[in-house]
Amino acid sequence: MAWTFTDDVGAYTAAVGRLLSAAPERNTVLLSVLASLTGVGPDAFGAVPPLLGWWSDTGPVSAAILQTPPYPLLMTGLPEGSAEELARALVDRGTDLPGISGAEQDATALAQAWLDLTGRTGRTSQRLRLHRLMRLIPPDPAPAGAPRIAAIADAPVIRTWYSAFATEAGTEETPSAIIDGRLSGGQLVLWETGDEPVSMAGMTAVISGTARIGPVYTPPGSRGRGYGSAVTAAITEHARRQGAESVVLFTDLANPTSNSIYRKLGYEPVEDRVLITYDSDYVR
Repeated sequence: MAWTFTDDVGAYTAAVGRLLSAAPERNTVLLSVLASLTGVGPDAFGAVPPLLGWWSDTGPVSAAILQTPPYPLLMTGLPEGSAEELARALVDRGTDLPGISGAEQDATALAQAWLDLTGRTGRTSQRLRLHRLMRLIPPDPAPAGAPRIAAIADAPVIRTWYSAFATEAGTEETPSAIIDGRLSGGQLVLWETGDEPVSMAGMTAVISGTARIGPVYTPPGSRGRGYGSAVTAAITEHARRQGAESVVLFTDLANPTSNSIYRKLGYEPVEDRVLITYDSDYVR
């Protein structure tokens, strides 16, 4: 039983593709990041090569991790005993974790193993809930305005809103190449009143039959009018027209408003996730 690591995106895809695609909803972030690494290149999220790894017992690959510095490490479910082995292997490689993102049980298991080996204590900086669309229930009545697919000419407002979303959510900025890819791929929807965009929603490409909605952002001056619900419903319909058999999204459990909105639209909880982060000034 051992972890294997590489920075070769092709080798990683060959090793873990079947595992990730077997549970595309739970592995939605891993799949979309891997698609960006494949489509844009290994430097899609930064100049530092990605850390890609998988766990194999005597049979098929049963766990996978992916990290694109400076973003947190992403993971599938971790089989018993693999968290401790993963932490030790990362220490032996000299890896410094900025954070861990995954299902609560798996992320906390790795965080505990990391603490035992390094003495570093992480903090839970965000609790998320994965939701799956059961039956879309568009807002009724709908707010004023209508949706449209964002065009390349919308790039300035899209970039500004992506940045504002990251600031409010306390997350890393989305790389320009990823935003550009969504614009060119027709994966961003704007809600407009008159000729003015008032809200935005994005989606991933459809991968293994699943698309993930996000981010959804409405500037402060336009909130409270139903635009966020309307644009989410619009991009959900767009994802299904693009062939998504399943549509998922994440909510921040600290934001009761967004959780309530998505439930009313027909999204139901699947599982909870946590983001555990570490101070950046640690030196081993």
